[in-house]
Amino acid sequence: MTAANLDHVTLKVGDYGRAEAFYDAALGPLGLTRLFGDGETFAGYGAGRPFFWIGSDGRAGYAHVAFATAERATVEAFHAAALAAGGRDNGAPGLRPHYHPTYYGAFVLDPDGNNIEAVCHAPA
Repeated sequence: MTAANLDHVTLKVGDYGRAEAFYDAALGPLGLTRLFGDGETFAGYGAGRPFFWIGSDGRAGYAHVAFATAERATVEAFHAAALAAGGRDNGAPGLRPHYHPTYYGAFVLDPDGNNIEAVCHAPA
């Protein structure tokens, strides 16, 4: 049996314009850009193909999404960019040894309260 891989994630956002501005800024340090969308109700982000989507029907939901990166400095850049874009700190960059010894992550709440994480699993 072959294991399944994550194909895409969609977050429901309350204020599309605010969410688009947040994700345009916050995902940049992770090498992800807005690749597709209508500019009013949905957008897809990725590198090569969109796999992270936001969409709005005027009501927000809640989700936790983690983006993996190969370098701890990228986790820190994500956290700083997300805070500068209006996110709220939900866990500063650092080791989370209760997950595993080299789990280095940072958590930010987006404008709708979704928990967005960047994580590096590599040793220092």
